[in-house]
Amino acid sequence: MDRLIGGVLRVGVIAAAAVAVAGGAWYLAQSGEQIPKHHVFHGEPAELSSLRGAVSGIAQGNAASLIQFGLLLLIATPVARVAFSVVAFALQRDWRFVAITLIVLAVLTASLAGVQL
Repeated sequence: MDRLIGGVLRVGVIAAAAVAVAGGAWYLAQSGEQIPKHHVFHGEPAELSSLRGAVSGIAQGNAASLIQFGLLLLIATPVARVAFSVVAFALQRDWRFVAITLIVLAVLTASLAGVQL
């Protein structure tokens, strides 16, 4: 089970990096010739602040959305590791660690959902 969880982390990080690099290359191909305006701050567009917005942005041909999706994959990787740990502890019938890991998973999920604890 430890190898499976390690594999989840490895695959998640590699997939996130590949998606972000592909998005970066696509972004440079789309707008690499523009001169950046570093003296003006532009915050993150609203459509990039959610998973739904990132996915719809990719469908519309927005390269920044693909970069954002790669970052979301990177954030989801340790959450998936905690979820797999719940299953691993349940298969080992270690109910104390199942309970502790479920609490950790609930806190992670709540924080990602924007819930203030």
